[in-house]
Amino acid sequence: MKETIALGADHGGYALKEVVKEFLRSEGYEVLDVGTFDETSVDYPDFAEKVARAVLAGEAQRGILLCGTGIGMSIAANKIPGIRAAHVQDPYSARMARAHNNANILTFGGRVVGPELAKEIVRAYLTAEFEGGRHVRRLEKIRALEEGRKEV
Repeated sequence: MKETIALGADHGGYALKEVVKEFLRSEGYEVLDVGTFDETSVDYPDFAEKVARAVLAGEAQRGILLCGTGIGMSIAANKIPGIRAAHVQDPYSARMARAHNNANILTFGGRVVGPELAKEIVRAYLTAEFEGGRHVRRLEKIRALEEGRKEV
């Protein structure tokens, strides 16, 4: 079995979340769906936190968050130390988010990304591998910023 992906959305990302969920399952991934479960207006930070906490706790290896644009989810998730949420709108950026930044959460928007493009984005992100090397040093600098240290 492939890894578990935590999946969350607000009302603006709900419809695309359902598409992504079915795509993930068809590709053999386990899905931890933290909601929302309909298009009733909700607050995106609640779902960003649920997915981020699931990833940090090891309940899921990575996460995907959707809201109207993906921007709010990215901002909210990145407030949690240890999360590297990347907001993307294309497969190349999704692949680089993993390869260079070791992003553990991907965000994009249900109102700006169509279903087929969403599948390409998710596939690019989930099949990419972190390259390590020079990128490790940079991630250590990000960790230092999170921890309030001036130097790595």
